[in-house]
Amino acid sequence: MTERKPEWLHKKLFFSQKKEVEQKLKSIGIHTVCQEAMCPNISECFSKKNATFMILGDTCTRTCTFCNVNKGKPHELDWEEPQKVAEAVRALGLRHVVITSVTRDDLSDGGAEIFRRCVAAIKAIDATITVELLIPDLKNNTKALEVVAHCGAEIIGHNMETVPRLYAVRRGAHYGRSLEVLKTLKDLNPKIKTKSALMLGLGEREEELKAVWRDLLAVDCTLLTMGQYLAPSKGHVRVKEYIRPEKFEEYGKMAQEMGFEFVKSSPYTRSSYMAHEYFEGKKDAV
Repeated sequence: MTERKPEWLHKKLFFSQKKEVEQKLKSIGIHTVCQEAMCPNISECFSKKNATFMILGDTCTRTCTFCNVNKGKPHELDWEEPQKVAEAVRALGLRHVVITSVTRDDLSDGGAEIFRRCVAAIKAIDATITVELLIPDLKNNTKALEVVAHCGAEIIGHNMETVPRLYAVRRGAHYGRSLEVLKTLKDLNPKIKTKSALMLGLGEREEELKAVWRDLLAVDCTLLTMGQYLAPSKGHVRVKEYIRPEKFEEYGKMAQEMGFEFVKSSPYTRSSYMAHEYFEGKKDAV
C-alpha cells in the first residue's frame, strides 16, 4: 500500500481567466489537455501563452495502465480539427503550442497527416509561433514519421515513459521501438530538436534511469522531462514511491551533466510543462 500523497504534491490551482478561456474554446469546439486533465500547472503555462491540444479524437486504441484517456474503438477523423486548433491558438493569443494525440493504430499513418495540417494551420496565422508535437510511436512507420519530421514543428517529442523493466504498463508499446522513433525523426530531419519524458515513482532504480538517459543521448535526443507518476484512479497501476523534490533536482542535474541540452525535473513536471523554455534553451534544471 502506497503512503498518502505527501505535502509537496498538494499544489493549488489558480487561473483567474479560466472561465474566459473555457468559453472561447467551447465556442470553437475544442479543448486543451490542460483543461481535460485539470492540470495544476495550467496557470503557469497559460500565463506564458502556452497550451497543449489533444487531436485525433478522445479514444485511444491502446490500453496503458497508467493513462486515464478513453480506450476502445475511435470515432472517424475530424478533418476540421487542424483549423479548430489554429482558431484556438489565435483566440488565446498563444505563442508556444504543444499538440499531442491519442494513439490511433487503426490509421495507416497513425494520424501523421493531421499533425502536419495542424502545424501548417498555426504557421499560417503567424510563422513565429513555435510548435511542439508530442506523438505516439506511429508503429515506427518511416513514411508517417517523415511527414511529421518535415511538418515545420520546431520540437518533436515521443515519451519513453519508464525504464525497460517496467514496460508492461505501456501495453502495445516497445522500448526499442520508441527509441527507434526518436532516432528516425532525427535522422530524417537533423534540424529539429527531439524530446522525451519519464514518469518516476513506478519502482524504477537509479541505474535504470541512467541507462535510459544514455540511450536517449545515443539517438541525439537532448530535451528531457521527469515528473512524478500519479495514479488517475484505484483501477490504474499504483504509485510505488513518491520521489522527494530534492531527488528530482538531483536527477535533473545528473542528466544535464550527462549531456542533455535541457532538463525539467520536479514532482509536477509533465511533458509539456512550461514547454517554451525548451525551445528557448534555458539551462536551469528545475
